[in-house]
Amino acid sequence: MPSHYKTMQNIVDCRTSALGGQTWQCEECGKIHYSYHSCRNRHCPKCQNDRAQQWLVKQYNSLLPTPYFMATITIPSELHGAFKRHQRKLYSLLFQAAAKALLILAKDRKYLGADIGMLGVLHTWTRNLNYHPHIHFLIPAGGIVKNGKRWKWAKPDFLVHVKPLSILVRRLFKNALKEMSLHPNLSSGFWNKYWVCHIKTVGNGQSALQGVG
Repeated sequence: MPSHYKTMQNIVDCRTSALGGQTWQCEECGKIHYSYHSCRNRHCPKCQNDRAQQWLVKQYNSLLPTPYFMATITIPSELHGAFKRHQRKLYSLLFQAAAKALLILAKDRKYLGADIGMLGVLHTWTRNLNYHPHIHFLIPAGGIVKNGKRWKWAKPDFLVHVKPLSILVRRLFKNALKEMSLHPNLSSGFWNKYWVCHIKTVGNGQSALQGVG
């Protein structure tokens, strides 16, 4: 994808002569120092590290004094081609479908029976740089009931079942595709395929934030 090639080139050129810069000279010793410009690409580990740390501190400060769950929702590989072609639209649809599914199931009295909050982070690549779109949701172990007047705790090791979560995410995503008139080239049985979903406890949420941030 052109955007990926541009990002890689920006990272290679970051803080090198390719992007230009400024020259500083010490008035006392005459030593010259070159200060090259940053690429400012949001994926660059060199020039975005400070912003990433600022974001983490902000999220740490917003954590509730409660245990947390981490829900991970992954798309099947058959959708990779469509996601690469329509990144902006399909990433947004995946976020909406996954978040809505979690909200619906958590609201069900069979599970938590409360309104939950969540923080979602999209990852598009694995550590080996394989294309692998998935979303991590950090979710407090509880929610609001009684018109926002009472907190209801979740069970220590359970939020919702992953099988109905998978089915609901798949259905919501499929319906959203139809509304946008997007028709990926998929096999006839694709919409019966299981979408990988996983939910686990992650303590107070800080280490999980560090991992996904």
